[in-house]
Amino acid sequence: MPLPPKLRMAVIGAGRLGSFHAQKLAARQDVLLAAVVDSVPAQRNRLASVCRAEPLAHHHQLLGRIDAAVVAAPTSVHYDIGRDLLQAGIHCLMEKPLAARLDQADELVDLARRKGLVLQVGHIERFNPAFEAALPLVRNPKYIEAVRASPYSFRSTDIGVVLDLMIHDIELALALSHASVRRVEALGLSVLGGHEDVANARIEFANGCIASLSACRVAYEAVRWMHIWAPAGFASIDFAARTVRLVQPSQEILQRRLRLEQLSAEQIEYWKARLPEEHLPCQSLQFDTVDALALELEDFISSIRQGRSPRVTGQQGRDALAVAEMVLERISSHVWEEGLVGPLATPAPAVVPMPHWAELPSPAETSPLHKAAG
Repeated sequence: MPLPPKLRMAVIGAGRLGSFHAQKLAARQDVLLAAVVDSVPAQRNRLASVCRAEPLAHHHQLLGRIDAAVVAAPTSVHYDIGRDLLQAGIHCLMEKPLAARLDQADELVDLARRKGLVLQVGHIERFNPAFEAALPLVRNPKYIEAVRASPYSFRSTDIGVVLDLMIHDIELALALSHASVRRVEALGLSVLGGHEDVANARIEFANGCIASLSACRVAYEAVRWMHIWAPAGFASIDFAARTVRLVQPSQEILQRRLRLEQLSAEQIEYWKARLPEEHLPCQSLQFDTVDALALELEDFISSIRQGRSPRVTGQQGRDALAVAEMVLERISSHVWEEGLVGPLATPAPAVVPMPHWAELPSPAETSPLHKAAG
């Protein structure tokens, strides 16, 4: 069936990210933002009013009325929403992670394939110009190191830091290595709730590449960087600042012709000052601010109209989730010195405080000395 001149779309989830999606879609000339869906009346009404769309309480009300949808609802409901939309012939851009469980992701990917629909996953760092600039130099990487941290956002509380933050770098590492995963080691710590808030993973790929990934969502400042070592050179990427430093070694270095152990004292002094300039030249690139979310939406809409695959397909989102599940399994089985297992690495209190305890006076206030002082 031919698509209409204006793609009829909806945004499901009127939270922070859903609001960004809806406002960008509403501003496009080739899109009719038909509806905003959210179970919370105040949220859907507010966003729908801003975007001049219809506020709806349930995604079932969209069936038969739209061509495509952005799903920015909590991860726990991605599968149910995605399944219903794909069954109805609706193209989907699912915010990461694709689903809460791998079996759910497998079903969504298979359903989209059988229906001939675009299923895109919102791994937005793929649209970062600093990452794109590094790609030609770091093909077939040997070692990847990444740190991703942020202050606690009070969002995505239904998942831990692996599915919230680390999955970005997992997907990037998969895109760089082009290899299956051989082995995973990981540990994690819960700070504020039942899920891990701090995590570290060491991922070994079948081609020998190693990725060391760290993520924290209770940090004091936001950090998003990645270092990539490859046969042709090295890249240091700051995703937040959109900067990249590229080091391309000389042929003498690449061919192992610079024999340090054979250098004289005079040669050592010479190379101390000249080694970076002559053999490890560095190029620093700074990119202007880009609207990565708008680029992601453009990729989604173009994929639908051109009948092509998006930059991050459902299969790629599924593969990232598969590795994330391996990381989570290792975190849950990690044994600490005290005999504790998993991210809850501190013993639970012998007595669990009840909610009403907060309303009671402290022991000091009820002591005889406190009363006498009063």
